[in-house]
Amino acid sequence: MRKSAIVLFVVCVFGIFGFSVIKKEKIYAYKFQDPSLSIDERVNDLISKMTLDEKVGQMLNSAPAIERLGVPAYNWWNECLHGVARTPFKVTVYPQAIAMAATWDKNSIHAMADYTAEEGRAIYNESIKNDKHGIYLGLTYWTPNINIFRDPRWGRGQETYGEDPYLTGEIGKSFVSGLQGNDPKYLKAAGCAKHYAVHSGPEELRHKFDTDISDYDLWDTYLPAFRKLVVDAKVAGVMCAYNAFKGQPCCGSDLLMTSILRDQWKFTGYVTSDCGGIDDFYKGHKTHTDAEAAAADAILHGTDVECGKVTYKSLAQAVKDGRLTEKQLDISLKRLFTTRFRLGMFDPTAAVKYNQIGKEALEAPAHTAQSLKMARQSIVLLKNANHVLPLSKSLKKIAVLGPNADNALSVLGNYNGTPSHVVTALEGIKAKLGPNTEVVYDKAVDFVRDSAQTVDYKAIAEKYKDADAIIYVGGIAPQLEGEEMKVSKAGFHGGDRTSILLPETQTELLKALNATGKPVVFVMMTGSAIATPWEAQNLPAILNAWYGGQAAGTAIADVLFGDYNPAGRLPVTFYASDKDLPSFTDYSMNNRTYRYFTGKPLYAFGYGLSFSNFTYTNMQLPATLSRNKDIVVKATVTNASKRDGEEVVELYLSHKGLKQKTAIRSLKGFNRIFLKAGESRNVVFTLKPDDLAVVDENGKLIETAGKIEVSMGGSQPDITTVAAKKTVSKTMTLL
Repeated sequence: MRKSAIVLFVVCVFGIFGFSVIKKEKIYAYKFQDPSLSIDERVNDLISKMTLDEKVGQMLNSAPAIERLGVPAYNWWNECLHGVARTPFKVTVYPQAIAMAATWDKNSIHAMADYTAEEGRAIYNESIKNDKHGIYLGLTYWTPNINIFRDPRWGRGQETYGEDPYLTGEIGKSFVSGLQGNDPKYLKAAGCAKHYAVHSGPEELRHKFDTDISDYDLWDTYLPAFRKLVVDAKVAGVMCAYNAFKGQPCCGSDLLMTSILRDQWKFTGYVTSDCGGIDDFYKGHKTHTDAEAAAADAILHGTDVECGKVTYKSLAQAVKDGRLTEKQLDISLKRLFTTRFRLGMFDPTAAVKYNQIGKEALEAPAHTAQSLKMARQSIVLLKNANHVLPLSKSLKKIAVLGPNADNALSVLGNYNGTPSHVVTALEGIKAKLGPNTEVVYDKAVDFVRDSAQTVDYKAIAEKYKDADAIIYVGGIAPQLEGEEMKVSKAGFHGGDRTSILLPETQTELLKALNATGKPVVFVMMTGSAIATPWEAQNLPAILNAWYGGQAAGTAIADVLFGDYNPAGRLPVTFYASDKDLPSFTDYSMNNRTYRYFTGKPLYAFGYGLSFSNFTYTNMQLPATLSRNKDIVVKATVTNASKRDGEEVVELYLSHKGLKQKTAIRSLKGFNRIFLKAGESRNVVFTLKPDDLAVVDENGKLIETAGKIEVSMGGSQPDITTVAAKKTVSKTMTLL
């Protein structure tokens, strides 16, 4: 009996292990399919089995299937600027990127990106089930746009996080960490920092424009956010820009691509061109003779995938002609396939936890709630004379006017998805008020008046002079500003703006409405700074609501009628006039942004009012500090009002008396906090040596002895700003 039992046991064991081997051989026809191996082993094995033509095909954004190897087709081009974009599925749409920056809330940004990745996974998983592999269905998102919004005329500035390198880097880092997830093996989704680097219009010149700036500006302004995402956030991808830099296309730049990105920052992820960007090498910039020369040079500079259909197809011939070797293609292919393997695209469905996310994630309750939360957080109260706001819900009649009052397109911004429902300002206001309040609506004027059009502004105002309050919802729209647009109207051209002034027809109407004597509240939608000198001087209340996403109307109504206490802050300077701006094509930072602008802004970077009043006391920091030491800065923030509210605490440094060039002041910390009425809290920031350092004329970060003014408050320490918030400042000496 014992001998029989032993024989049976051996047979069973052999059967189990024998079946396992047979099963493994049956499933894994190729070594690269075995998830127990390292990604390096798998990627190298896959590439070794590909022909030259197959390799070239994988270096286009629309990579075809390699059926003989079981490699599915994949499109690298996907978007999620503020929610998954351009997909055929209904998705949650958050406020536009510039509006998210106005929240000054890294936690909200992280949560939004995490939710976006969930919806992206749901779309990808559903698409794979249905054997769909097309554009806008994948997991490599060409987001975020971390270019510095140096000039408010740039139509794509709405896609950025504003004009400040520190704010941009911190928000971008939160976005990437939320999007990519924290799994030790798999990416939830893959982020991509764009457009690298020194890129911010004009749109009509982007395919041929050559920028040339000082090393100081490069390292002080244009590169810090990219470094933050590449080195600290470990972003999976980078997109190189259309324009040239110092005579070389950005995607073929010795300095940007080779020296900085790959050598100094040790970036091992993939790089994609912008769409058609490699074509520009020989068509726009004319730095290369033909497609073959352009493609080879882009690869040699580390541009791994071309968003396009033409130029990289010449790579096979470039190899045959000796312009580069097949092994040099393999370097790019390894980066590309490493990204796909990290996304779990070649592993069993059950092995990747993100593959279990289903369609129920689309527009999930937590996601829609986050969209509303961020829409509220993003609203910046610019003016509130005599406490006109909040309005009473018991008013008998309210007139809601303006081209954005019932505009479902404006609130979605650009690079957007499509939600199941959009709440316009009009809809939000109506939903807020009871049956005893009459709400009347009139578009009244277009955004811009055509030269042949006549408008009787007094007649419009006369119709609504019996209203208890007039809410004018205007500004501009993503149909006027954006990427390389065929738009030519007064103040707008090619997607950019030729003037930052609010269009004249809107100012004329506001003058007529204000003349009625009724309180006029101006709700402004925009993706960039608008100069409103007359409005700032004469209207009692102004809200900047940006392009607020699917719940914009609800958020606007919540602020107007006091159900939400605003605390948004400007991520850009609102200049008073076109005369404040240097040439649009001048990339020097001289007299640009709050860091170098020597004039008087209409509303400063970091500015924003509240229905509450906050005070700052008991600031603590060392009087002297040795180099290479951390510094702890503390202050007590008190809600000195009878209303609960949020406050954005901002920390600025200003170096005094340095002979070398440095910013007037620089943001070095921020924290959005909630305080109940009468509550106090100690807010603490820890500054690292790099925060105290400055960039020298050669682009090197150095610590310089001298006095440093440290300021903490709800805005910049700038008394010239309209209704500036209180700040506390102290000076320390760096030895």
